[in-house]
Amino acid sequence: MKWLAIHIDTSPAGLEPVSAMLEDLGIEGLVIEDEGDFRDFLEHNRQYWDYVDEELDRSMAGKCRVTFYVEVGDQGFTTVAAARIAMADLKKAHPEYAPLIMTIDGIEDADWENNWKAFYKPMEIGERLIVIPDWEEADPRGRVALRMNPGLTFGTGSHATTRLCLQALEKLVKPGMKVLDLGCGSGILSIAALLLGADRAFACDIDEKAVNVAYENAALNGVRRDRYTVRSGDVTSDQKLRREMGGGWDVVVANIVSDVIIALAPTVGELLAEDGVFICSGIIDDRAEEVKGKLEAAGFAISESRSSEGWFSFTCRMAERG
Repeated sequence: MKWLAIHIDTSPAGLEPVSAMLEDLGIEGLVIEDEGDFRDFLEHNRQYWDYVDEELDRSMAGKCRVTFYVEVGDQGFTTVAAARIAMADLKKAHPEYAPLIMTIDGIEDADWENNWKAFYKPMEIGERLIVIPDWEEADPRGRVALRMNPGLTFGTGSHATTRLCLQALEKLVKPGMKVLDLGCGSGILSIAALLLGADRAFACDIDEKAVNVAYENAALNGVRRDRYTVRSGDVTSDQKLRREMGGGWDVVVANIVSDVIIALAPTVGELLAEDGVFICSGIIDDRAEEVKGKLEAAGFAISESRSSEGWFSFTCRMAERG
């Protein structure tokens, strides 16, 4: 019998949530390594030791890690895939738990990264869209088919925040519109907007990997680069990026996290066309009122609020623009 050791590196604040996430998946026998606890033990239990091995001391430096073990085989790979998907959702909701990096002792990444595909099936979203994994065959049955291979970026359509944005986009996007996608991940939202009739789209993400992934997904859907631009950078601080994206966007969509939406609120209106619409999601329920208040303080009027599985999205326009 061969076993794999799966390690998830996180922050001190993330140790308990990561452990709870794994336990919810039925994963038991967790090993938690925390430099803080290690130092605390050394400080308050001097009666039990008089020498600390230097290699052990070095190995604990900066460590906040949860480890579990699975048997090599299909079931073990399936467990790891489920944990990988759950970890991606947790990272999306709580960037403060970073780095949230998974490593595996005893197996090549390619052997398990592909296994998670078993969880990703065609999904009908809203009234017009169907999201189809690139490795699946499905009859669109009259819907707009959006083919996706997200790789390790965020954006499969399975997360509630993404579905909320897609539902809003299918109602709002009209032929000839220009759409700006902030925090694009796999590119799912901006590519969907183009398939729904938008004339062109600009997408950006702080993760450099998103650029190639979004362009590859655009190509899967026949979207050429003369209609679609993808860049990496922090839209809240990168002035060069802001200049390149310009303004006059009919729809700006941001499926990010509450803190980034709050940071964007005072200036995102500068990106909108007259009567342009701002769609924001990635807002956990206990922060929905806070985000709504910040949007209204920045001059937005909320025209629609949606919620699903404890997540919220808001559709809004600048109040003075009607």
